[in-house]
Amino acid sequence: MEKFDLVVIGAGPSGYAAAMRALDFKKKVLLIEKNRVGGAGVTNGALSSKTWWELSRETASFRKNLKRFNIQVPSINYKEIQQEVQRAVEERRSMLDEHMETLRNMNGSSLLSCKEGTARLISQHEVEIVHGHNKQIVYADYIILATGSRPRYLPELPIDEKIVLTSEGIEKLDDFPESMVIVGAGVIGCEYATIFSGFGKTKVHLIDKGDRILPFEDDDVVRVIERNMENNGVLIHRNSRLVRMEIKNGRVEYELEYTDSSKEVFNVEKALVSVGRVPNLEDLWDDKVGINISKRGIEDNDTQTNVSNIFAVGDLTADISLVNVGELEGRYAVERIFGKPERKLVYENISTIMFLSPEVAGVGLNEVQAREKCIDYKVVTLDYSCIPRAIAKRNTQGFIKLLVTNDDHMKILGMKVVGNHASSAIQAVALLISMDKGIEELAECVHPHPSITEGIQECVRMLLGNSTFKPSALRSRLSCRTSINGDYADIHF
Repeated sequence: MEKFDLVVIGAGPSGYAAAMRALDFKKKVLLIEKNRVGGAGVTNGALSSKTWWELSRETASFRKNLKRFNIQVPSINYKEIQQEVQRAVEERRSMLDEHMETLRNMNGSSLLSCKEGTARLISQHEVEIVHGHNKQIVYADYIILATGSRPRYLPELPIDEKIVLTSEGIEKLDDFPESMVIVGAGVIGCEYATIFSGFGKTKVHLIDKGDRILPFEDDDVVRVIERNMENNGVLIHRNSRLVRMEIKNGRVEYELEYTDSSKEVFNVEKALVSVGRVPNLEDLWDDKVGINISKRGIEDNDTQTNVSNIFAVGDLTADISLVNVGELEGRYAVERIFGKPERKLVYENISTIMFLSPEVAGVGLNEVQAREKCIDYKVVTLDYSCIPRAIAKRNTQGFIKLLVTNDDHMKILGMKVVGNHASSAIQAVALLISMDKGIEELAECVHPHPSITEGIQECVRMLLGNSTFKPSALRSRLSCRTSINGDYADIHF
């Protein structure tokens, strides 16, 4: 029986990162993948959907500026766009494969081994690998489970991945549908609504059981996103409940019931079900292994399961299901096994980005979360129209919002940026949050000019009472206020 220091099951973002980190410790590692290296981080997930978003954004921007060039709206070739997405996916996957192949062949004595097949734990240290008719058992001192997740199916919906689809089938379409309903107004549902409406070829319907999309986000963020969606032709079904969905004559008929008890029937070409994901746990271990699970996934303590030598990372646990978080957990698990992490795994400084119109990036707490935690805070907001780079780009839609503690220390609680270059503006703040620092460090930064990040410096100056632009003189573009016990009050300097 072949023996390894570490066996990693799943070569998505979490598993791949774990395997590579184990090589740093000079350990003999086996990486097992039953399908495609990269997992949902590459295919039918992060990379592919964001490539669709980038192409959609370019298309929408081009249409918006056609008058400058005095030309008519050109036709959009769906097949070419689809092939461009496929080229992006293949480019990334080929790089991952090349990287592993080179590592395996280096000096003829690589510590890395890779096997294709379905893995199953038959004991605390033994892993059975099945590939076709071949079966093999290997021994592992330690095991990391990183099998990822898949779209959640609702049994009452006729999901066939042809007419009623999940993210697994959405990219296999033959052409832009003339209409589509999206079930689920969370991040992924809103991202796909942005993508398809951005191409201008699909009438998008979005079902929202509440009175607004993205219920976990602040009102000012949601207002911008909703306005842009509706301006782009998206029909948002607010305060609605899906009571029926059927496939009729190759199309989708669905019925909604609203909070006032009224009902309405709609007919569209396609449906996309985006109601979350479920961890891939089925038949992953024999009952005698005894790993504890809950309704949300594997129970873990800083990536370690109740079985001391078995760890779980990524979408298998109840933590945040993001590529960057999965990679962080994969690396951290290895550091716990073979070393000693310098700091505990924390999630408060995780940076996020929502690929909407415009993009939304954040780190730390937003106002909704701060109020839920009963935290008093100060918050400043600066409109993009105050930032020269945004003016130069001829797109001043958006804002920067910074939350700090409501005391003299003014430690950073979180930041949200809505608009162009949002994701590039938050990293310095993420670092300061992880260091439990206040705003003095931000105040000392000298930002390049012109840049979006200059807006962060002006937010800090507002908090310190020495800003260039005074909130009292530009009330529609700047605000500086406190929230104490949920009650707001303007700060006057």
